[in-house]
Amino acid sequence: MGEEISAGSATGELARARKGDDAAFTRLVAPLRRELHAHCYRMLGSTHDADDALQEALLRAWRGLDRFEGRSSLRAWLYTVATRTCLDAVDRRGRRAMPIDLGPASDHAVVDATPLSEVAWLGPYPDAGLPAGPAARYEQREAVELAFVAAMQHLSGNQRAALLLFDVLGFSAAEIATMMDTSTTSVNSALARARRLLAERVPPRSQQQTLRKLGDARVRETVTAFATALESGDADALVALLTEDVAWSMPPLAQWYRGRAAVMDFAVEVPLTRCPSWRYHLTSANGQPAVAFYVGASRSAPHLAWSITVLTLRGELVQGLTSFLGAEHVQRFGLQTEWA
Repeated sequence: MGEEISAGSATGELARARKGDDAAFTRLVAPLRRELHAHCYRMLGSTHDADDALQEALLRAWRGLDRFEGRSSLRAWLYTVATRTCLDAVDRRGRRAMPIDLGPASDHAVVDATPLSEVAWLGPYPDAGLPAGPAARYEQREAVELAFVAAMQHLSGNQRAALLLFDVLGFSAAEIATMMDTSTTSVNSALARARRLLAERVPPRSQQQTLRKLGDARVRETVTAFATALESGDADALVALLTEDVAWSMPPLAQWYRGRAAVMDFAVEVPLTRCPSWRYHLTSANGQPAVAFYVGASRSAPHLAWSITVLTLRGELVQGLTSFLGAEHVQRFGLQTEWA
């Protein structure tokens, strides 16, 4: 969790902010921005929406600073404002989807599929934006894993808020009731329903547990082998890295593939055959290993950003591939969008 500035300094900054000093307010909230942004992403499933929600929440907090009476911490008050802002966004925009939500898997390659621009898609989250430090029931990285964030989208806004505030951030049910302007009984009820629904959708073993068991060196070896197999067009090397039940999805495409045979049919037909040249950069997203891929017309031609591909591992094999297509995702990770 973010570290708030010292009590004495915070009191002075708060007094200056109350008098209209926006620079003092900026300094006051700066240590909490990263964790507040991560909270907004968990609620909304999109870095873009999280940007907008955090900006709106901080504007609301600045305009309503006189209403902060100091009976709770500044951090708790800001989480109240951010959560309510996110709940308003959930009411307006609904939930974000993954291809698996739209229909069954394809058993063969779909060539020249058309992106679905009308669907609000879940997006990746750069690990560089995650706050450091322990959480309550979930680790900070566990709480942004793709399976977790995708499952959160199937909860109501109040259920999302209750679970995140209690299980991830460590607020009490009584504190959450005050933050959400409801009763402790309602919070506990929402929390129970949220946990039941998440248990049905989130694997019992988190990616953090898998990654810790493997160790950084073995994780990097697996991810590098996958990226190199794609870059070199080596279908045999690629298939050797996949679990039998591997799944590959590529939002904003509705088509997705499950099973080694279907995934390899797609891989051979599209990326290994129709994409002449690949480059890659290893990164991390949603607390998981990831690869920024670039595609070029030839090895000597400029390569344009294709995706942020997030890997889900089971042991040393790849169980899941989620390729978020679009240069905007690569740019969001602070990476170049063209590999000259």
